[in-house]
Amino acid sequence: MTGSNAMWGGRFAEGPAAVMREINASIPFDKRLWKQDVAGSRAHVAMLGKQGIVEAADAERIAAGLEQVAAGYAADGVPEDLTLEDIHMVTEARLAEAIGPVAGRLHTARSRNDQVATDFRLWVRDAIDEVTGALRGFQTALLARAEEHAASVMPGFTHLQSAQPVTLGHHLMAYWEMASRDVGRFTDARARMNRSPLGSAALAGTGFPVDREATASALGFDGPTRNSLDAVSDRDFAIEYLTSAAQCALHLSRLAEEFVLWASQPFGFVSLSDQWSTGSSIMPQKRNPDAAELVRGHAGRITGCLVSLMVTMKGLPLAYSKDMQDDKPPVFEAHDLLGLCIAAMTGMVESATFRTERMRQVAEAGFSTATDLADWLVREAGVPFREAHHITGRAVARAEALGIGLDALPLGDLTAIDGRITAGVYDVLSVDASVASRMSFGGTAPANVRAAIAAARESMA
Repeated sequence: MTGSNAMWGGRFAEGPAAVMREINASIPFDKRLWKQDVAGSRAHVAMLGKQGIVEAADAERIAAGLEQVAAGYAADGVPEDLTLEDIHMVTEARLAEAIGPVAGRLHTARSRNDQVATDFRLWVRDAIDEVTGALRGFQTALLARAEEHAASVMPGFTHLQSAQPVTLGHHLMAYWEMASRDVGRFTDARARMNRSPLGSAALAGTGFPVDREATASALGFDGPTRNSLDAVSDRDFAIEYLTSAAQCALHLSRLAEEFVLWASQPFGFVSLSDQWSTGSSIMPQKRNPDAAELVRGHAGRITGCLVSLMVTMKGLPLAYSKDMQDDKPPVFEAHDLLGLCIAAMTGMVESATFRTERMRQVAEAGFSTATDLADWLVREAGVPFREAHHITGRAVARAEALGIGLDALPLGDLTAIDGRITAGVYDVLSVDASVASRMSFGGTAPANVRAAIAAARESMA
């Protein structure tokens, strides 16, 4: 038996090749599960003792030993022993060092299949709590800046062309709404995954009189999973986490892209603080929005993590296959990247200097109140909208020819285009009048923005 693996050496006369040990081992990455692995083992051994499956004295010794192992991990980290393959066997080996052969009783009535499924669910559940907390911080930052700029006028764009004036507060609140949906997706995913696989064993359940309700309750699950085959082979929860993470990253990337554009000299809408900018090795005048660009880039990597796990799982038969060992690296990577992205965007929102005078200047220069002229013709003169659209187009062409804004067009020029236009039209042609008029629910009027902020704060309380 020399050189054989201690876990399954009874079946094999020789140990694995060096390359096999390396490709087979997951301890370099699944050591991140140590807290969850210890927690699952504590719940399992407590149940074994209560059910009489393991003698009470042995259960107590194992529980005390697990405390020693956990303290060692917390102080010194988890040792990477490739011969022990994974966090589960490393923990069992450390437990045996601490309390002797009785440690072997811990694995009664469970398999590494239900063990890892339980550990991974616990880890993802913790990750969701971490992400939603960070998103709440991001939302709080958005609310503060939106309130500050509830009436600050900026150009609204479609096709990146000046469309209609909006307020900066309204624009920022759009991202609050996106983040709110992201929180909802993570919260929904957490509720769906909160069932314990522990007690499903390898795939068929166990003949021991285990109490799965007890272990589920001890670990904060809503109850045990209902099908042992599904329990050990399900990675929906990890894919759903990655789906939520990818969507969240896409939202952050859109705001990051806007910061990149807004910080450029042609836009000049925002100045990012030194904390979130870098310089150039050759061009001393440069101030690069690298943090925003990295958030934008990380969105691609997070999406790649989702695709990676989906492709891994797409054709696997029930129940467990070794391919599933590759489920954790993409989740870990995506979680780390997403945490950085949320923190970076929160910092940028909090510290950015918005150049509202420049925003107003661009809003006023782009004929962004053209729709207001068309709406006025419909509302005040009874002109069909399609005709009003044509009339307004001629007014825009005239203003463009004169190099002035619509609100600066002389009344004579407007009446020459259409005699139904009166001096009352000037009440709607300024950017301030335009945004103030957008009082429909969800519109950009400053009063609406302030009401939306109040409602948002209440929803987060």
